[in-house]
Amino acid sequence: MSDSMAGPAEREPGAADIPVYEPAAPRPLGVERVPTGDAGVDERLARLADADHLPADGHAEVYEDVHRGLRDALTALDARPASQGPHGPLG
Repeated sequence: MSDSMAGPAEREPGAADIPVYEPAAPRPLGVERVPTGDAGVDERLARLADADHLPADGHAEVYEDVHRGLRDALTALDARPASQGPHGPLG
């Protein structure tokens, strides 16, 4: 019999004594999200709630999506023309 076909009698000593743990089911963290007043930012932050119902390995996708949206919102602020004050551009 090859090593890849080892049966129960050929297990390492103590292998049966190692407990097997199942991961806990996803549950909300209960983090309160406070509105920012910017609809785009608030929409992105609300997306974080999607991670509450996913196992931990699914959180990264949600976090990356939110981060990308928030980064785009900040980039859009830099792309806007400068505000005009009473004496010309501010700055």
